[in-house]
Amino acid sequence: MTEQTVRDVIMIGAGPSALAAAIYTTREDIDTVLYEKAAIGGLAATTDMVDNYPGFADGIEGLTLAGHLEKQAERFGAHIEFGDVTAIRDEKGVKVITVDGVDVQAKTVLIATGSGYNKIGVPGEDEFYGRGVHYCATCDGAFYRDKKLVVIGGGNSAVQEAMFLTRFTTHIDLLVRSTIKASEVLQHDLQEFIDNGKITVHLATVPTEIVATDGKVNLVTAAKDGKPTEFHTDGVFVFVGLKPNTQFLAGSGVELDEQGLVKTDNRLETNVHGIFASGDVRSGATMQIASAVGEGATAALSIREYLDDLKHA
Repeated sequence: MTEQTVRDVIMIGAGPSALAAAIYTTREDIDTVLYEKAAIGGLAATTDMVDNYPGFADGIEGLTLAGHLEKQAERFGAHIEFGDVTAIRDEKGVKVITVDGVDVQAKTVLIATGSGYNKIGVPGEDEFYGRGVHYCATCDGAFYRDKKLVVIGGGNSAVQEAMFLTRFTTHIDLLVRSTIKASEVLQHDLQEFIDNGKITVHLATVPTEIVATDGKVNLVTAAKDGKPTEFHTDGVFVFVGLKPNTQFLAGSGVELDEQGLVKTDNRLETNVHGIFASGDVRSGATMQIASAVGEGATAALSIREYLDDLKHA
């Protein structure tokens, strides 16, 4: 490939959404290149076990699922390359993408860079990610049936997910750095779980370390009102927000919502014609692998229609 080559579509990111899209585009002989700056498979590849993705009765390891998607996309001709996309611009209908300082060109672009979980930055958090430390209750809550959990966070997501997790767990300690900041409606709902002993809220509690014995998370140390304290647990769920991977879109003209997620129409096209978005980076996404894959397929079909229109313009 030379810098002057104009590809049919360049996909930014190589997580489940982009890989699914690439399967669709390449099967229709649409020239497709994916750029990934980290791990192929995205967050899915770093998840220990995926138990809610259709088609795998016994669940599947996240890395294995990512590998299957990668091989399937490559079988049909997708080109997956490692590179850091730092800018994108539209020049008279041609999309110019800066990858590792070099400009490449495409007729269309799919933004599928996902979102990263905000972390609390304590020892043990990275080490036990996916193996006792989690960021998705829907994905991983069922692994903790009849277990005790620590949930960290005090916003809407933390409260919602803590209440959701009670359908599996025996008890949840909710650690809140300052005060509960969830909506009044959620706080009202939370009170019922507090009253029935399913959730205990610990205000002014700052986690300091996630500890494991023999490779299994079993303790969270924290400072509560400035005093050291410990919470025995079988797992930890962290809900302190998401950070969309959209920094490279500054100056691109692509419209973002107040959270920094990419806005699209029902065809998953952004306000810049020929630039599409799918998966966890998209405003309104449900942050599930299954839906990200579905959005990838939808985006691919929309890209095909866009390219067909260009041929007949």
